[in-house]
Amino acid sequence: MTGVITYEQDVIAWANEQSRLLRTGQFDRLDIEHLVEEIEDVGKSEQRELASRMAVLLMHLLKWRFQPERRGRSWEATIRIQRQSIARRLQRTPSLKHSLDDADWWEDVWADALAKAIDETGLTDFPPQCPWSIAMILDLNWMPTENEAI
Repeated sequence: MTGVITYEQDVIAWANEQSRLLRTGQFDRLDIEHLVEEIEDVGKSEQRELASRMAVLLMHLLKWRFQPERRGRSWEATIRIQRQSIARRLQRTPSLKHSLDDADWWEDVWADALAKAIDETGLTDFPPQCPWSIAMILDLNWMPTENEAI
């Protein structure tokens, strides 16, 4: 690939060149190894985004549940926005739904949510495992209450 921008030099210029080569049918000039890596990374990036949004949502649900005196429109807006964003992401990329059934994925997301909640609130008496179902978590009309058993 002499005279061509390499993946290591400039990934954006490289991606544009790979796209041009694909569109013009110049398959013998493609950087297959890096193309495969980039395609795999797209899926990983989508999974990371879903996990990040879910952790933020769970952290705010925890704060809502355990700090009722601090509830406000900002928390409510964050919860609503995260739920809507997660729903759109799952609708656009249905294969992400398998993450919601993966116990290891939930364990990681819950650990992230707990760490964020502890950091933001200073509280440490959160449940060790998520007490809510996925249906509750994603329900636009559901909010935890301080009276619910956990």
